[in-house]
Amino acid sequence: MTLAALLFDHPYADGDPLLHGPQETVAAGEARARARSVAETLRVAGVEPGRAVAVQLPNGPGAIIAMFGVWLAGAVFVPVNPRSPERERHAVLEATRPAALLAGDEPRPLADPATYDDGVAFVTWTSGTTGAPKPVLHTHANYLELLDRVLGPLRGPTSDARRDADHRPTPNLVPVSLALNAGIYNVLFGLRAGSEIVVMDGFDPGVFAELVARFGIRSTVLPPAAMAMLSDDPTVVDLAPLRYVRSITAPLSPLQARRFADKFGVVVLNGYGQAEIGEVIGWTAADAREHPDKIGAVGRPHPGVSIKIAPTEVDEEPTSGADFVGRLLVRPPSTAVGIAESRVDEDGYVDTGDLARVDDEGFVWIEGRAGDVINRGGNKVFPEHVEEVLRIVPGVAEVAVVGIPDERLGEVPVAYVVTTADVSDADLIAACRAHLAPYKVPVAFRRVDALPRSEVGKVLRRELAGLPVDPGI
Repeated sequence: MTLAALLFDHPYADGDPLLHGPQETVAAGEARARARSVAETLRVAGVEPGRAVAVQLPNGPGAIIAMFGVWLAGAVFVPVNPRSPERERHAVLEATRPAALLAGDEPRPLADPATYDDGVAFVTWTSGTTGAPKPVLHTHANYLELLDRVLGPLRGPTSDARRDADHRPTPNLVPVSLALNAGIYNVLFGLRAGSEIVVMDGFDPGVFAELVARFGIRSTVLPPAAMAMLSDDPTVVDLAPLRYVRSITAPLSPLQARRFADKFGVVVLNGYGQAEIGEVIGWTAADAREHPDKIGAVGRPHPGVSIKIAPTEVDEEPTSGADFVGRLLVRPPSTAVGIAESRVDEDGYVDTGDLARVDDEGFVWIEGRAGDVINRGGNKVFPEHVEEVLRIVPGVAEVAVVGIPDERLGEVPVAYVVTTADVSDADLIAACRAHLAPYKVPVAFRRVDALPRSEVGKVLRRELAGLPVDPGI
């Protein structure tokens, strides 16, 4: 079975609407016919099985159909974001060496194509928050396992019930780019669940609210940056009938979760995964009902997933217990192709590079990236803990904390702050001293116009030191 089956074996009849954009709807039969046409066009253009096809199309039903057409042709799907700068688009083509570029109706053949191993379905990229983005090869088999790993606890009684219009799941709303693993995953997740797909091309709070109401969306996913936009938008006051939102793509602070939940009366659930291992930790509906006190946790490991917390380099002795923070190691049932051997231990556990703790009830709490922790004279400072405090100061819109070298202490924390009003250093220091140990208080506060972020909203900490700083403060 390949991922193409998620469209061609979808339970909807040909006349049933299946793929939606804000201004377009494509029925299941038309989507299948158009995917077959794409596949035939690629074959005529000389694309052989095992080659890659780069698809550079706007988010919408057409991009989904092209993806399935690539798979039907036996090729590897390489998404290229048309919104990216030209140099980034060129870098994707250079790294993946596709046989053709599909940016319209007709493919453009490309020279010197690469040949991929059997079973490779598509290529995505690591987030690039700590270094240059790296390609990740996903196979049809491992991605089907991933979808069923997450869907298992959520499935209805039978697939036949989903054929009945009275028992169909609500459409899956995908508010992120199909050039990202998160976008592809949520499209395939919805199709595997037997639902319709609604795709946004760029995030707009008003459009999101309208789509939620139009399609009766009860559960969806959102990046933290999108949740912040909705919380801050005075024109969006209601998201009915939305009941659950799962945070994706970037860490969600408890503060942002509470703001969103308080404004819209929606349950906000974290989840955890990486491009190379898929989603490995998350929430069930039962956990959401029974553990409202766990807001901020990323849930509990999915079936078939094992985790352990390992000491960091600065921990001299192994420690355990609900308060112990260490490196999160995960052993999923499958991983993407080519994961670095240096990240996998002898028992098959993958070092995620994230720091976490596990409480007495098995809920996992992410404390930050191991590489981001600031070692101030032997005391560990987690940037996210400091950022959470500074965000509650009136006039602070965004903040990121990083370590800078210090001759005496090794590293000291510095905060980069985006403000919407006059906020003095004294105000920021007072807030930190009220909630944090003295060694966690930043030694300096640098005002910047905006924080550098990836497309999914993750702060690119490595770029902070190069930002222009307001010299008047």
